[in-house]
This record gives sequence, structure tokens and C-alpha cells, in this order.
Amino acid sequence: MNVPDINRSILRMHIATIEAKHPIKIVGLLPRGSVGHVFDDNALDFLAEKRPGLDLWELAGVEVELSDLLGRPVGIVLRSGLKGREAEEFPRIAEPV
Repeated sequence: MNVPDINRSILRMHIATIEAKHPIKIVGLLPRGSVGHVFDDNALDFLAEKRPGLDLWELAGVEVELSDLLGRPVGIVLRSGLKGREAEEFPRIAEPV
């Protein structure tokens, strides 16, 4: 995969912080460019599962907050929002965090 270098223990720590505050579960790291709304070469793209209570506004806030913690742009795609080829491919190619 073409994933930017990042310290995995720090990544897991920041993800745990986000998951403790918000109704979301980050399930994997996607190849760069997988999320269509984040275009930075240094961005990290994540596959996530929403938990009860997560709305679009909070999802956007999670992206901003995780981006601030990691110091780079973040894009999150929800497994429940995937359709067709992406619904089959993304869970398969997501790299565990």
C-alpha cells in the first residue's frame, strides 16, 4: 500500500482518543486517495463504522479533530455508505491500524 509513514503506536493512541469521544470505530487505513474529498498527498484515509448517534456534522468534526491530532489531513469513509465495488473492495484493502 502507498501509505505515508506514521508511528503506529501514536496513530492508535489518537484513534482511541477519538473513539472514546465520538460514536465511531476506525477499522482500517485505506490507500492514499481512496476518500474522494481529501486531496493532499500527506493525507490519511480511514475506513470506519458508525455507531448509534453519529451524524454527518459529527463525522466532519471527527475528521477535523483527528487531522489536528495527527498533523495531516484526514478523510473518513463509512462502511455503511459504501455501495457496489467499493463495498466489496474497501474492507478487503483496509490495512488494520
